[in-house]
Amino acid sequence: MPSTAFHLALPVDDLEAAETFYGEVLSCPRGRSSPRWTDYDFYGHQLVVHKVDSEDLPAVARNPVDGDAVPASHFGVVLAWDDWDSLQSRLTTAGVKYAIDPKTRFAGRQGEQRTCFVRDPAGNHLEFKCFRNPEMLFATEGFEYA
Repeated sequence: MPSTAFHLALPVDDLEAAETFYGEVLSCPRGRSSPRWTDYDFYGHQLVVHKVDSEDLPAVARNPVDGDAVPASHFGVVLAWDDWDSLQSRLTTAGVKYAIDPKTRFAGRQGEQRTCFVRDPAGNHLEFKCFRNPEMLFATEGFEYA
């Protein structure tokens, strides 16, 4: 577990579908649960999905980034380069549809990264990315992106 783990809670309208996605497709170990929520170990962080009625799921706002309409509300994880490739294989094998197809952003520039967006069955957006140079994760010098 990281020295400081985050806790994130998300609404879902189907706990079984969430279990298939988080537990099976993403291979997140399941933690505690009740009839209304389930904990997952999301890459060392605590993710909790809470069952809500479908009409209570939030709408999606988007923001333009590098030619894509990126969901403004999303979460994810920064993986090692090779781990990102492995995840892409698992997502493809599971038939997961991309909200934003895998691509390289800022190619040949500082902050070059590979990224993709998927949705869980409730419509929550997840971004998985990796940096060519992991030290660029929080770098600010030389960044001028629209």
